[in-house]
This record gives sequence, structure tokens and C-alpha cells, in this order.
Amino acid sequence: MNDERGMIVHFVDGTKLKLSFPKQVKTDEAVSIRLEKLLDKPALMVQADGALLSIPFSSIKYLQVYPVPGGLPDYVIKGASIVE
Repeated sequence: MNDERGMIVHFVDGTKLKLSFPKQVKTDEAVSIRLEKLLDKPALMVQADGALLSIPFSSIKYLQVYPVPGGLPDYVIKGASIVE
């Protein structure tokens, strides 16, 4: 099983921050709880390379997380495609 995860933070100014990290939850059921906690905060907090990054959600255009975590809440639209 591959426990490596990734995220690309797309900022409103057009820049990107690519992150790689190990799986953060033990079960898919915990994903929904973590997501609710995360969205209730004013900033995304990331420990990376020995430093703590605080990224205000107001500066984030969108987050791209991969692979798609299991256990997503029922309000998440699943199976969508990006059409340009």
C-alpha cells in the first residue's frame, strides 16, 4: 500500500506550492472529520522541512489533493471532470 500523498496549493496570485507527505489518517472514516476541522480554520497549517507554514485560506484559490482520499463526506461531488 502506498501511503505517500500530495497536494498542490494554487494561490490567487497564480503561484503554486507542491507538497508531498505521508498519509495523515489511519482510516477512511477519519477523513470526513479532518476535513470538517480543516475548513473551520482561517489557515492551512503544514509542517514541512522543519518549519511550520501558515497559509491563509484567503490567499488560496484552490487545493488539489491526490490521490483522492476515501471516506469523503456526502456533500462532496464525486466523479467530476474538469472541462476547458
